[in-house]
Amino acid sequence: MEHEPEEIWQSVLAASAAALQEAGAEPRQVQAVGITNQRETLVLWDRKSGRPLHAAIVWQDRRTAAECDRLRESGAEEKVRRATGLVIDPYFTATKLHWAIDNVEGAPNAAAGTVDSWLVHRLTAGRTHLSDASNSSRTLLLDIDSGRWSEEMADLFGVPLGVLPEVVPSSGEVARTDPAEFGGVDAPISGIAGDQQAALFGQVCLEPGMAKNTYGTGSFVLLQTGADRVESRTGMLTTIAWLRDGRLSYALEGAIFVTGAALQWLRDGLGIIGAASEAGPLAESVPDSGGVFLVPAFAGLGAPYWDAYARGAILGLTRGTGRAHLVRAAVEAMAYQTADVVEAMAADAGRAFQELRVDGGASVMNFLCQFQADLLGIPVRRPKLTETTALGAAFLAGQGAGVWGSEGAPWQLDREFLPAVSRDEADTRLAEWRRAVERTRGS
Repeated sequence: MEHEPEEIWQSVLAASAAALQEAGAEPRQVQAVGITNQRETLVLWDRKSGRPLHAAIVWQDRRTAAECDRLRESGAEEKVRRATGLVIDPYFTATKLHWAIDNVEGAPNAAAGTVDSWLVHRLTAGRTHLSDASNSSRTLLLDIDSGRWSEEMADLFGVPLGVLPEVVPSSGEVARTDPAEFGGVDAPISGIAGDQQAALFGQVCLEPGMAKNTYGTGSFVLLQTGADRVESRTGMLTTIAWLRDGRLSYALEGAIFVTGAALQWLRDGLGIIGAASEAGPLAESVPDSGGVFLVPAFAGLGAPYWDAYARGAILGLTRGTGRAHLVRAAVEAMAYQTADVVEAMAADAGRAFQELRVDGGASVMNFLCQFQADLLGIPVRRPKLTETTALGAAFLAGQGAGVWGSEGAPWQLDREFLPAVSRDEADTRLAEWRRAVERTRGS
């Protein structure tokens, strides 16, 4: 799985110009720039020319699965979890960087980073090489207690610390855009956060115990734990939520690799639907999935299973199964996977969830939100603005530039979904789902 770094940069230029035009604003009126990005993706570029040395290696890429197996078999897992809060998995950046060092010409002396680093490099005409703490914490190379790069992890994964960016706060001016590079905008870059941490901030989950789930290509549940680094016993990740005002905030995270991507597969791979927007109405057109379960382990399974060798499956097919049942099973799988993560996360935190705030493209489906509330047995709350990843980046940038105070902007409820089935019924559904998951396991 690869992206072209230059295409990413051009998309940012185009989107920024379109945003200014739609707002009726001039470049000189921009007061702050915020960045949010997919986190674990690796970009490498030449320090002198600024040109990418290789395609960006995307978080979903599994080329380093065998290397991760070797590291786990060597007994490194506990050491890695203790330092970084993460597990050894191809998902994260370190093994991608090790692969690049071995396979990409010039990589040992390159500048490396996640997508935020690449964008800051371009926004500042190549003068700056930095990454915020939330993105840095997703590399398997950051000591999340100190917020600094770990020599121990660099040695373990076989990567030179010299290629990595400076670690900076998530809010507050860290660089300034070059107007010649960025469409005439001369403004502070004052907010940076990985996409899921930005969504947590955009959902105003600032107090310990507050949680959100973003239904995107994958889905990511984050539980705010404040200044406390909570160790997981259930396959969750401990990650830095953000670094603000000199203080680190932490979160527990459950990373689900494929949710909305399953609908894309039904559309592009099987041709069952013509557009993702058809999924909600089709799912509601049948009373249930007809006993069908779709386990979308297309890139292995993430939390709480962490099985790189699991493969997707459709189970429970009968002659009466129609496309609506398959679509409903794909939508239900989003909620089932989320329930797996929420249950594990609550056990780690030692507290039950009181609510779940939801966002992302699929959260517009009322059926999904209701099914999620039924499975979890708690309110599911959807805000009026579901693009909370972008909103969080704006909140962080605005606060960092002094546009508004520490309270940010108010969170506004669109709709609350309350549980409508018994706990026994929900538990039965979850048990059937977990039996289906076990049929897909590769290890």
